[in-house]
Amino acid sequence: MKPAKRSGVLDAPDTRKKLRQGFYIFLGILLGLDLMAWFFFDRQVHFAWEAIPFFNAVYGFVACVALIFLAKILRFFVKRKEDYYG
Repeated sequence: MKPAKRSGVLDAPDTRKKLRQGFYIFLGILLGLDLMAWFFFDRQVHFAWEAIPFFNAVYGFVACVALIFLAKILRFFVKRKEDYYG
């Protein structure tokens, strides 16, 4: 007999919807703050590409995606056999 599936606090659809809406609102607030900082503060850039709007965000996102793909490729080289510890 299977044990009864327990329902967690975050499993309810309305709770997920509220959390998702809150997350999007929080992202919108952060975007607004970044835009205000872009227009109201003088940024000291060292390289020409740093003057591109949202360069740091795009660069960070691309770097994270590249790390994920690099880890997937590296996994094939360092993977152990199933009975390695046995």
